[in-house]
Amino acid sequence: MFQPKLSVITVVYNGVQDIERTMLSVFNQTYPNIEYILIDGGSTDGTLEIIKKYKHHIAKLNSQKDQGIYDAMNKGLALASGDYLLFMNSGDEIYAPDTVKQIFSTRPDADIYYGETEMYSQDQQAFGKRRHQIPEHFTWKSFRYGMSISHQAIYIRRSITQPYDLTYQLSADIDWIIQATKKAKLTVNTKQYVAKYQMGGLSKKRHFQSLKERFQIFVKHYGLIPTLINHGIIAIRWLIYWIRHGKTND
Repeated sequence: MFQPKLSVITVVYNGVQDIERTMLSVFNQTYPNIEYILIDGGSTDGTLEIIKKYKHHIAKLNSQKDQGIYDAMNKGLALASGDYLLFMNSGDEIYAPDTVKQIFSTRPDADIYYGETEMYSQDQQAFGKRRHQIPEHFTWKSFRYGMSISHQAIYIRRSITQPYDLTYQLSADIDWIIQATKKAKLTVNTKQYVAKYQMGGLSKKRHFQSLKERFQIFVKHYGLIPTLINHGIIAIRWLIYWIRHGKTND
């Protein structure tokens, strides 16, 4: 059986209300070969006490101040020893106890596995799929109309990754995934829900800065003129979606 080592990395800072739910979604996996890495940014609200309750399930724990979420995620990358990486940050969950097992049973030895994400409010009300549909076949060009796969729903071979670019404070995960996908030879759509995403993160609270960074990243990878054209298409699609549904879950 194909059972590569998966490093699941959770980054948290003062997440006492959500961290246990995230951790349990990892600990309850039926897949046997998981390395769990937890990066705490020096929490002061009781988060660390909850984490320490489960210390025998945690392979590596780092608790100290950082320079932001991507600095913390880079610390997790530096500690990881798995064949594949998954970032499952505080408030998010692996979809079901057999999710990881099902993902690696779809096809052996892919560079990237990906799937669908279900959206949840902070009070755990389900909102269904994201507005962006995942691509049937994922390449580095698939993000040109928006981030169509959540970082919680993508498993990437560690050997094709690099540290997050700290130039970006809110959208470095888009750049990171595109960079890795450029090196990928085989990507696999698992055709299933693989993650639960809790809405209302930092990128939503600082939405304009997030959009500005995304634009810069798209220009970097796709060029200025194609990015301007693609953003026109994004705007039209957003308007159509808003008229039909009156909401924009991302």
